[in-house]
Amino acid sequence: MKNEKALVLGAAFGAAIGSAVGVLMDNVGLWIGLGVAFGTGIGIVIGRQRKKD
Repeated sequence: MKNEKALVLGAAFGAAIGSAVGVLMDNVGLWIGLGVAFGTGIGIVIGRQRKKD
């Protein structure tokens, strides 16, 4: 369950950061997608590290 929680948190933070950057760069759609992708990747890495411990 903790792995899924890390994945969702990573995606949520990625979407939030991506939307902020998107507003600044005037391309919200691109940056929300990139933020979710990077956030999901980070969430997967964190989930795997927690699984090892």
